[in-house]
Amino acid sequence: MNTATRPLRVGLFGIGLEAYWPQFAGLKERLEGYVACVAAKLARPGVEICNAGLVDSPGRAAEAGGLFRRSEVDVVFLHVTTYALSSTVLPVVQRAKVPVVIMNLQPGDAIDYDTFNKLGNRTKMTGDWLAWCSACPVPEIANAFKRARIDFHQVTGTLQEADPVWNELDEWIEAARVAHTMFQNRLGLLGHYYNGMLDIYTDLTAQLACFGGHMEILEVEELASIRRDVPESAVESKLAEFREAFDIQPDVPGEELVRAARTAVALDRLVDKHHLGSMAYYHMGTGSGENEDVMTSVILGNSLLTGRGVPVAGEYEVKNAQAMKIMDTFGVGGSFTEYYAADFREDIVLLGHDGPGHIKIASSKTKVRPLDVYHGKVGRGLSVEMSVRHGPVTLLSVIEGANGRPEFLVAEGESVPGPILQIGNTNSRYRFPVGAKAFMEQWNAHGPAHHCAIGVGHISRKLKKLAALLGIEMRTVC
Repeated sequence: MNTATRPLRVGLFGIGLEAYWPQFAGLKERLEGYVACVAAKLARPGVEICNAGLVDSPGRAAEAGGLFRRSEVDVVFLHVTTYALSSTVLPVVQRAKVPVVIMNLQPGDAIDYDTFNKLGNRTKMTGDWLAWCSACPVPEIANAFKRARIDFHQVTGTLQEADPVWNELDEWIEAARVAHTMFQNRLGLLGHYYNGMLDIYTDLTAQLACFGGHMEILEVEELASIRRDVPESAVESKLAEFREAFDIQPDVPGEELVRAARTAVALDRLVDKHHLGSMAYYHMGTGSGENEDVMTSVILGNSLLTGRGVPVAGEYEVKNAQAMKIMDTFGVGGSFTEYYAADFREDIVLLGHDGPGHIKIASSKTKVRPLDVYHGKVGRGLSVEMSVRHGPVTLLSVIEGANGRPEFLVAEGESVPGPILQIGNTNSRYRFPVGAKAFMEQWNAHGPAHHCAIGVGHISRKLKKLAALLGIEMRTVC
């Protein structure tokens, strides 16, 4: 499985005004304590905090910017602890050249006015007030960023443990982690487009310009060559893995299971060889019996890959491979899907797809069924049948705007129980707050490809932050 070569690096700095320190005893130490508090809250496994401390002068700003640049931070969190000059902020962010989140966090929800006014010393009172005035320089900082054409994002709240602002900061960290993973991801492209699906054709360079990463164009012949050399012991091990992962139906022919196991081992080796973190595939294999044999036996292996963090999109749907990787990195799955039909009696939409599914978000153990035909495709063989776990879900489509730049199209709904089509495909029933008819019309109005990725839980807030970090638009249906 492909993993990031290094953890997410988060740059953190607080700001103050050097002139204050000799005037107000203890203020600098108090503010440094605030920065340490934020650093502790942002820290978590897989994240390195690069803490530049309190920046209080142009010289310290240059040092902090240089530190962030040398450390290759992926995002900067600016903790506004008190009033500070914008000239001590702009150089840091200019040198770092990464997205910046302004944290306007004061010590508590309100100053204790009575205690404050009883301090009896206006110098002490001013020093105490300065420890609360994080909001003061934010307009000045925003003005400087706007004029310098630096995008910025804001969170506003308090340092108190129970403040919802920490959840918002968690979402920013998660979004940055996903952006970081996408930037390092290696997407394999196996085969070619499904002929005639104009909606799924995409500009690969535009995808790389937006998300980063690398695209490795793969030959089906390479997979076939690897498959020839798979030892029987590896096939037996994969068959055992199949029995553990899937609910294999009684009518599945043994020889088809062996064929799928051999191909699954070859797929694992292909992924490991090219260090892939996701893949899009489609190939008919017409004219080559070996290639056709390989490509008609990939569904089980690709489902296992998808379930362990290497999402695989069929029909060479590159945009949806990106969407699936994003959802999987957020930890919510991301199963390949499209419209099946609508049930207007129950006001739901049926979505599903043939080919691999994300078995980690299935409502029950994924069934393996034999198919006499792969509808609209060459060959026959084994397929998987599953429904997405019941409860809240989020749909994500990576779409292309009129200017060719990728955008997000998002909807939140619910996977609901009920009868499904037992045709050996992934398929589920979804209810949306706007209703089935309005959902389909509003979703279609944005011109997405006919595929999307479905994950469990409602994560549109996180996706919105990811879009902001990537500098792209996000369209929300519901």
